[in-house]
Amino acid sequence: MPSFDNILFEPGSPVARITLNRPAKRNALSAAMIREIAESLALCAAEEKVRVVVLGGAGTDFCSGADLQALESNKDASVLKMMEDAGGTAELFIRMRQHPKPIIAAVQGRALAGGCGLAMAADLVLAAQSAQFGYPEINVGFIPAMVTALLRRAVSEKNVFELVTTGEIIPATRARELGLINRVFSDQEFQRDVDAYAAALGATPAATLTLAKKLVYHMDGMSFATAVEAGLYLNVLARKTDDFEQGVKRFLLKRPGQGR
Repeated sequence: MPSFDNILFEPGSPVARITLNRPAKRNALSAAMIREIAESLALCAAEEKVRVVVLGGAGTDFCSGADLQALESNKDASVLKMMEDAGGTAELFIRMRQHPKPIIAAVQGRALAGGCGLAMAADLVLAAQSAQFGYPEINVGFIPAMVTALLRRAVSEKNVFELVTTGEIIPATRARELGLINRVFSDQEFQRDVDAYAAALGATPAATLTLAKKLVYHMDGMSFATAVEAGLYLNVLARKTDDFEQGVKRFLLKRPGQGR
């Protein structure tokens, strides 16, 4: 198991946990942290016993976004060097979308700018009641460039425009109304509720989870007819899995008059 400096990695079974671990910096995203998140996700993908990955933050906040101090120190870099630097974040978002296991972002405190984007890159977002979300990049003369691709797939065009042009920080309840997040849990029971949610998802057959995730994102940009056809092929693939065969047998045995 590799040693990490910027994250904590718990390769649990069936739920693995990745915790951003720069609390003094409000878990700001450095190049090194991004690499370590990607490495730990690769380990989760390769481990058959892992079915769900929970991504959280140490301390009071989930993630405050990019490490602005690091960006300032690189302000005189060439365009190609800046492209390489930003490319690590872009690649992480793509890897998360293509990861075979569901990824849950467990958000306490603030998830801002690139940190909000990191949460949005997860498949599911669970938030504490007091959590806050937003894209305040506009306030420092910047734009939430890459994360807008994620935001645009989650909320309406008008709401995207308002969030990225005003930089408004919104509470968890509003984030759920907009479709940014899935669930809001009380602060007091947050960890317990996240654990229960992840455990329930982890109890789902592994092949089913992988196929379901593939289907949802594979349909991006497809016409209705093409999306239905894509669903047809995955329907057949799902029927050929051992999980489906065993699941049908269990269901039929529970029906009155069956299995006797």
